[in-house]
Amino acid sequence: FDSLPPAHYKETMNTILVWMQQSETKLSMPQVAIAEYEIMEQRLRELKALQSSLQEQQQGLNYLSTTVEGLSRKAPADVSRSYRSEVDVVLGRWKKLSAQLAEHCQKLEEHLTKLQRFQNDIKTLKKWMAEVDVFLKEEWPALGDSEALEKQLEQC
Repeated sequence: FDSLPPAHYKETMNTILVWMQQSETKLSMPQVAIAEYEIMEQRLRELKALQSSLQEQQQGLNYLSTTVEGLSRKAPADVSRSYRSEVDVVLGRWKKLSAQLAEHCQKLEEHLTKLQRFQNDIKTLKKWMAEVDVFLKEEWPALGDSEALEKQLEQC
């Protein structure tokens, strides 16, 4: 019985595996180009929540690792190898998931920054176009008024 993990080990392993599967599914959603700032912000909040959840699950992962270390001292070599490889697979998926999540957050933050800059540029351009429109609709000076024509030329 010393070579068997406690019941809590199996529960923790199942919890982490289910959590990772759900998280991998969320991350595998196709990344579509979205031009709506609010939708992109919502997606970023969801990814940040997933990162927080990842940190919460870290304690269970640490428990699995320490439990397997303890078992490897007591259990026969083949049993120890079996549990160690099981935890190694979980750790590999965990690292991949963690890296993928960080990458998605970083890319989304970069896209949000670019979109915000683009939207600001559009506002500036629209304001400038409105000013130009007003200028173009102004009355033209008389042909003999060279001073007014020079001012208009400078404005142009």
